[in-house]
Amino acid sequence: MTKVTMKVNGRKVGADVPDQTLLSEFLRENLRLTGTHVGCDTSQCGACAVHVNGKVVKACTALAVSLEGAEVTTIEGVANGELHPMQVAFNDNHGLQCGFCTPGMIMAGIDMVNRYREEGRELDAAAIRHELEGNICRCTGYHNIVKSIQDAAAKM
Repeated sequence: MTKVTMKVNGRKVGADVPDQTLLSEFLRENLRLTGTHVGCDTSQCGACAVHVNGKVVKACTALAVSLEGAEVTTIEGVANGELHPMQVAFNDNHGLQCGFCTPGMIMAGIDMVNRYREEGRELDAAAIRHELEGNICRCTGYHNIVKSIQDAAAKM
């Protein structure tokens, strides 16, 4: 067991966990933040995406103990009193169906918009589709997800 402490959604948290505890497990089991979904346990689907120190990370492949002192934001921490523009855009553009992949798509979308802005690159539909290759949606054809991210990018 190792003591791990980090800031999750702006709140300092800590727990003694086995060294092999994945971040996804720590968030879901220890902190009861179940918006971080686990769909594959192999980093293939992206449903577990969270932000660690401002960058998107797949929580099913990150060890909790390796993130000592990190700042983690989950889907539960994205909204500050009102929905984040990415969440609004997914709602307005029907970017979700069953909702299982949605938290990971939203976290990936926010990271994508922020990175492209920082780098001064244009975030067009082709770039969004390329960036989403690590996120799987089994319900949609991605058209409305891409549209949602484009809409949010214009409002962020």
